[in-house]
Amino acid sequence: MAATAAKKAKPGWGAVLAALKQPKTGYMLLFGFAAGLPYALVLGTLYAWLSDAGDIDLETMGVFSLIGLAYAFKFLWSPALDRIDIPFVNKLGKRKQWIVTAQLIIGGALVALSFITPSNSTIGVFSLLAGLAAFASATQDVVIDAWRVDVADDVATIDILSTVYQMGYRIAALVGGALALFSAERVGWPATYFGMGLTMLAVGFAGLWAPDANASDIAAEQAALGDDPYGLRKAGQMLPRVRLTALAIVGLLWGWALVTVGVFMVRSLSSNPDARPDSVEFISNMGPLIVIATVVLPAMVAAWLESARKRGKYVIPAGIEDGPGIQSGKPISNYAAQSTGDRAMDHLYRALVLPLTDLIGRLGWAIIIVIALVLTYRITDAIWGTFAYPFYLGELEYTKDEVAVASKFFGVGALLFGLAFGGYLLTAIGRMVTLTLGAFLAAITNLLYADLALGGARVQAFSDMVGFTWAVDAMGGDDRLATLMMAIAGENIAVGIAGAAFVAYLSSIVSKGYSAVQYALLSSLTLLVGTLGRGALGQMIEERGYYDVFILTTLIGLGAVVLCIIEWIRQARLGKASGVVAPDPKLAGDPAE
Repeated sequence: MAATAAKKAKPGWGAVLAALKQPKTGYMLLFGFAAGLPYALVLGTLYAWLSDAGDIDLETMGVFSLIGLAYAFKFLWSPALDRIDIPFVNKLGKRKQWIVTAQLIIGGALVALSFITPSNSTIGVFSLLAGLAAFASATQDVVIDAWRVDVADDVATIDILSTVYQMGYRIAALVGGALALFSAERVGWPATYFGMGLTMLAVGFAGLWAPDANASDIAAEQAALGDDPYGLRKAGQMLPRVRLTALAIVGLLWGWALVTVGVFMVRSLSSNPDARPDSVEFISNMGPLIVIATVVLPAMVAAWLESARKRGKYVIPAGIEDGPGIQSGKPISNYAAQSTGDRAMDHLYRALVLPLTDLIGRLGWAIIIVIALVLTYRITDAIWGTFAYPFYLGELEYTKDEVAVASKFFGVGALLFGLAFGGYLLTAIGRMVTLTLGAFLAAITNLLYADLALGGARVQAFSDMVGFTWAVDAMGGDDRLATLMMAIAGENIAVGIAGAAFVAYLSSIVSKGYSAVQYALLSSLTLLVGTLGRGALGQMIEERGYYDVFILTTLIGLGAVVLCIIEWIRQARLGKASGVVAPDPKLAGDPAE
């Protein structure tokens, strides 16, 4: 049936328009907006409010950067979101119960913030509410990513949904950034945040009618399995004692990471300025250890489990009724869950270990290529973004108004165009072609900034040639502003194409059954590596200047292009070796299914 639908679908704008008619596509836009708005308000615009307050010192403001750790380490609590139901709210659906709850919490926190005047005496409560909003925002991000994978079909494909999500996210960044600043200038910060909080509450109520994964089918399948809801105690699965050992190892590693991050945040938010730990030092020193503890070592455990299972070692033997399959003389019923503790172990194993064994079992050694691609694909703009304003305002000496016009308004428009064009390319030429093209464009557009660092002669010459400089002059700008706008437009269009393709790619390699944990892990890796590299890049800027940095980021980006080509070839060979035509990424929803 899916194949028939795929044959009828046509690539290009026809497929895009058909997808846009689906209700789930509209909700994807809404959820993308809901994901981007609190991020902009809590990690960006909130600093402007604190600056206007007057008596909040810069060091205290710096503590608010710790709120961003909720986004970097959101994968640590993603297993709970995949398995735990919220009492009474769980009737909304597996994903929707968390999405709606998180959005209502965010809206309530923003409304509560509007009733507090930030000062040294209220900063504790203020930071607590901001932290609650950030935690709920990171939580909804995990579940929205999983929802996108769960509801994708042959019409509203994962590629289209990923693009629409990015567009909603970027629109929210504009609303929570530039529009919030304009609003605060006219009606004040309390009214602005009150209005933004009401907006999030409205989104939460609207989400009540969003489609969700078919929870009834999942419940029926688990009910049919009885005391073995995940099929873990059938012949050929790992022995319970082996699974318990693996679960203990992975659980201790993830538990250590969660406690480490939690203790650091509590110490930072509750200590006096002189006693606060250094957040940059924490990220630099503990960040790699947390990645090793939560990704590398558990992946090694999962790889060993999958290898042993395929070799038939440490597995539950076939039952007596299977005749020749007898290995121990014990019927399979002896390995069934015997107590509540056994079933709890199965639940924890399903949440922590199976997402990794599933990913490694499907990808095999290709997991190395996938991880390398995830680490490098967005590292260029992830690292560079932190130094954009120092480059515009300090190095190039543009005014704040010029940067606002070029970056916040014109730049966001260019980014949305890039996302829309990326969505079209996904349907017209395919996922891997678009992914590779996006990586190449995102890399070479760093050369635009390298030219700006040298004076911008080439960018300005191109702007003059296409008439863009004339258009900017006619609207009251000048040649320098046109040059900056042209460079930002080139980069943002490239980032838009790359962003649409990358989200679609990540969504395509995760399984629906484990989408929350797998996507959270992969996306967090991207964010963590960018964070870890900023210190070294900042030092390089001080020592060698911006031009050399942009050349370096271009080379890093070209490395991602090579990895895209390798992954492209791997997927093509995989489809050919299986004896069937590989799923067309222009039409298919999730090739991992």
